[in-house]
Amino acid sequence: MNEELINQYLDYLKYERNLSLNTITSYHNDLKLLASYYDLKKVTPEEATKYFTNLNLSPKSKAHTLTVLNSFYIFLVGENILKSNPFSQIRQPKLPKHLPEYLTIEEIDTLLDVNLNDAYSYRNKAMLETLYATGIRVSELVNLEMVNIDFDNEILRIMGKGRKERIVPLTDIAVKYLHLYIDNYRQELLGKTTSNYVFISRNQKNISRQAFFKIIKSLCVEKGIHKEVSPHTIRHSFATHLLANGADLRVIQELLGHEDITTTQIYTHLSNAEIKKDYELHPRNHRN
Repeated sequence: MNEELINQYLDYLKYERNLSLNTITSYHNDLKLLASYYDLKKVTPEEATKYFTNLNLSPKSKAHTLTVLNSFYIFLVGENILKSNPFSQIRQPKLPKHLPEYLTIEEIDTLLDVNLNDAYSYRNKAMLETLYATGIRVSELVNLEMVNIDFDNEILRIMGKGRKERIVPLTDIAVKYLHLYIDNYRQELLGKTTSNYVFISRNQKNISRQAFFKIIKSLCVEKGIHKEVSPHTIRHSFATHLLANGADLRVIQELLGHEDITTTQIYTHLSNAEIKKDYELHPRNHRN
């Protein structure tokens, strides 16, 4: 019976919520652990509290587990399989607040001031400008395909987590360097091969996350930036600078592809600016 309930829920995650395989596997593991102790249809609130209290996990992992279990039982209640959720009264553990590392606008300008002298430098410049212009995840950047770019409307169509598409505007500078790279240098990197991917590596495939991370590290050394900088740092900088310039938090949530606004709220500690209109406030828009 436990396995049947779990499989029913996993089908819901896959076919109705369109969650990724990794996410579904993670949910499955949490539910299998609970099912190894209890009949899932008969768990009482007291048993739920005892089970959760005795989980030997970090606060972050416990918080994730509670989210999974609540979601599972909310599903069962919604399907009229159960009348109540035994985990509903358990409070999420308090998590330590780790403020994201970010670069100042001056540091971003320094990092993005790439010496343009060959196809690779134009590719790197286009990648950095696109990343800072949009705040997309590095996985979304390296897997960006030509069909994802709409130059006429200056937007990217991004397939994010859970296979959910979102539309992200491009700044004028990002459009400029994407055009320069694609029109003049991308085919040089491809040689005689073809690819759907935008950013091409030395082996004529799409560049890897690891390779792009090394490029950023090398640029930071070259330019004397001493912070620990990764592609995710640039994503954080994008959000921080937008918020500091008055963009609405929910606009930033949509641009970043966050499912929950609480994930985006970590940036609010960086800004007391009055909330204004959204994307036109990007500090790199309309600059030459």
